[in-house]
Formats: sequence, structure tokens, C-alpha cells
Amino acid sequence: MLKRISAMVLAGLTAMSLAACGSGGSGGSGGSGGSGGADPITMGFAQVGAESGWRTANTKSVQDAAKSAGVTLKFSDAQQKQENQIKAIRSYIQQRVDVIAFSPVVESGWDTVLKEAKDANIPVILTDRAVDSPDASLYKTFLGSDFVEEGRKAGQWLVEEYKDATETVNIVELQGTTGSAPANDRKAGFQEIIQADPKFKIVASQTGDFTRAKGKEVMEAFLKAHPDIDLLYAHNDDMGLGAIEAIEGAGKVPGQDIKIITVDAVRDGMQALADGKINFIVECSPLLGPQLMDLAKKVVAGQQVPARVVTEETTFTQDQAKQVLSTRQY
Repeated sequence: MLKRISAMVLAGLTAMSLAACGSGGSGGSGGSGGSGGADPITMGFAQVGAESGWRTANTKSVQDAAKSAGVTLKFSDAQQKQENQIKAIRSYIQQRVDVIAFSPVVESGWDTVLKEAKDANIPVILTDRAVDSPDASLYKTFLGSDFVEEGRKAGQWLVEEYKDATETVNIVELQGTTGSAPANDRKAGFQEIIQADPKFKIVASQTGDFTRAKGKEVMEAFLKAHPDIDLLYAHNDDMGLGAIEAIEGAGKVPGQDIKIITVDAVRDGMQALADGKINFIVECSPLLGPQLMDLAKKVVAGQQVPARVVTEETTFTQDQAKQVLSTRQY
């Protein structure tokens, strides 16, 4: 691995090749990756865990993209615990990796360890989830979805679906991991859209930790406490799929007796949508690996990158799911 100072020399010597990766100047630190015989970049990646089909696909995307890009990847699984991620990041700092990337378990509590990485002159890239630090200099960029917009899209479908309804629409919400960016933002975006119409009433909202098992467990409790549920809004497909099991176990028909909106569009979720058990899915692509490797090479080389890189995503109805299901990569 090259020492930090070497990148400043390489940036000048390889300006032509770096220009092909994107715009920006020099002045960064760390080794240089890519072709031309330079030493490979070493990335430390601290993953949230393996809590869902989405996360599994995200991990594979990062691992496959690192291999294709010639990036040496040091990978850790935090098992959805912030302390494990912080420990992994500190280990990467001690190992003097060229760049650190991670998907924060929760939004808060990162300033200290990110300051340690900054002091060690190791750039940090946030993937999938953001942090709430007021000091944006602690990381180079955030690559991921607009979770608030995902919530808005879910709310917009609900408003259109029930535009002619005159009675109260009782909604239950399965939130993601408490304190996580997607849970906070998907809730906020959804609430922003539906709050204008008093007929939409969230009668229960509880975390399902983004897992199928917890989604089933919480939905079972919802059904016992609220026999008149009209719609479920689940912050990811896996919780929605668990809820489907609970709904069927209660003798109700998912997608008909209780309409369902989820977020992600992983294969199992899309199959349930095609089968009519889910009514609408907002896409959140896990295939961030190629973009991440591109950004990593740029920040290590000292190039300027956007502070926010938003992934392009869409939404799916039942008919649309049937059309694309056979070609889904995850």
C-alpha cells in the first residue's frame, strides 16, 4: 500500500488517467488505484449486517465491484450494532487503509471515530445511510437513496389509491431500525404527504428492525390490537413479507383485506407484488458497489466529488412487477 504522501506525486504524474474518472483537482491523500501499474487501493468497509435480502444484495455488489475494480477490500459485518462498526472503523484506521466506507447503523454518535479517521488522513465515504453530524468535513461524500423521497412516493400512492374514500383509512406502520436514517426519513416523507388529509390515520407504528421475523411478530400484535386495519406501510420488503405471514395467519387476504406498501423491490418482494399480496413497492437499489468504487478512487486521488450522490430509482405496481421480475438482479 502506498503511503499517504505518494498520492500527491501520483496525482501529478497520472493526471490524464485520473481525468477519465471525473472532474476535480489534486491535493488528496492515500494510495492510487486503477490501471497503470499503481498499487491497488485498500478499502475498509463496515457493513450494517445481513438483516434483509436488500443488505445481502448490497454486500455482494460491494464485494463484486471491489474485485472488478482491483480494490483490496477489508470487510466487516456489524450485526446491526453501532459499537461493532466503530470498532471496525478504528481497526481500519490502525491498519492505515486508503479509504473507509460504511453504512451507519444509526444516524447519531459518529463524530469521535470520524474525527479519528480525519486526523489519520483517511477519507470516509458514507453508503446507503447518512449521519447527522453537523461537521460535513468528517466524510467526503454520501452515496445512497433519498429516503424522504421514498416515503413521499409511498404516501402519494396511498393518496391516489384512496382519493375517493370518505371514511377513515386506518394505517399501521412497520418502521426500520430505530434511529436509522431510512427509518427516520421514510417515516417523515410518508407523514409529509398524508398529513394534509385527516381521513388518513396511523393507528400504530412500531419498529420491525428491517427483518422478516420481527415484521411478522409486530404485525401479529397490530392485528390483535386493531382489527380494522386498512393498509400497512412497511419500511422494507422483508418486514412486509413477514407481515404477510401474520395477515394470512389471521385469516385475512394480504393485498385485498389489508393493502400493503413496501420499500426496496428485492426479488421476494417483487414476487409478492406480482402475486398481488403487496400492492405497491418503492424501489431502493442495493447495487451501489460500482459507484462506490468509482468514488473511492476519486477521493483517494484527491479529486473533488459531490457531497451527495443520489441513486436513480423507480416504483412498481403489480403489472410492472410482472414485466421486470425475470430480469431483477437481486
